[in-house]
Amino acid sequence: MSDEQSPDGSNREARAALFAHLERLGIKTRTVEHEALFTVAQSQALHEAVAGGHTKNLFVKDKKGQLFLIVAEQATAVDLKNLHKVIGASGRLSFASPEQMRAHLAVSPGSVTAFGVMADRAGAVRLVLDERLTMHDMVNCHPMTNEATTTIARDDLLAFFRSTGHEPLVADLSERQDATA
Repeated sequence: MSDEQSPDGSNREARAALFAHLERLGIKTRTVEHEALFTVAQSQALHEAVAGGHTKNLFVKDKKGQLFLIVAEQATAVDLKNLHKVIGASGRLSFASPEQMRAHLAVSPGSVTAFGVMADRAGAVRLVLDERLTMHDMVNCHPMTNEATTTIARDDLLAFFRSTGHEPLVADLSERQDATA
């Protein structure tokens, strides 16, 4: 799957591959097109129009270079200083580079998505899912571009992850985790 984006910033080839994969799995989704969204604050307006849990995604690495895709419920305040203890990482976490993002998730900064694990055929990325997202029947993710939002049933999202070889670690990612966690 190519990680090249078109001149308008979209990732058409990766998006088409995603929808083809979902169709092969028999997974139904609903997608809403919108202006490019780069921050959680920008996406707040979607909440009324698009029901379900909304995601925010962090692509990070630990001190040994292990990559993690953190898929959190948008309202979860993630404590990056202590998250490594919750997910079993080696030392504190830092953000992965844009080059690593393109190589392993086939997206650019601003478009990180739970669906990106489809591009990680080597299994280099560990997937971590906020337990708060599992409380929603429907979950919303960008379909390989931040110019749209795709709604997928929670159980179908989990089936999608498994179809890519990524069994998510479901964990409490909230800031209430303290240094003893």
